[in-house]
Amino acid sequence: MNTMNVNIVTPNGSVYNQDNVEITVLQTVGGDMGVMYGHIPTVTAIHTGYVKVHYTDGIDYIAVSDGFVEIRQEKTSIIVQTAEKAEDIDVRRAESAKERAESHLNNNDEDTDINRAKRALERAENRLKVSDLLK
Repeated sequence: MNTMNVNIVTPNGSVYNQDNVEITVLQTVGGDMGVMYGHIPTVTAIHTGYVKVHYTDGIDYIAVSDGFVEIRQEKTSIIVQTAEKAEDIDVRRAESAKERAESHLNNNDEDTDINRAKRALERAENRLKVSDLLK
């Protein structure tokens, strides 16, 4: 079976790079998309969610924020603001971030940036969801 490379990049650089990938599942704006070696070249937007990478020796789940994916026949490049492997997620920190975001959203303070709080809540909930995929 032919395999491909998957690379996830954030503003801080490459945070995930895996060779020998058999299939990658992405949550795109058009729905879930499976990508295998030889896929037609594509660029599309992805949602905050997770990327599931099946490779020769196992499966990785990576929590990602909104971004884009560029698919080539032998390589998939995912460009997002944040990305974190499921096993690296600090659940306590994610729970704390969720509580802070909920507090900001429930606060009637005029100084609260509602959109920022909503995005923070979405990221925290996503990180918790992805960490649960390992259970």
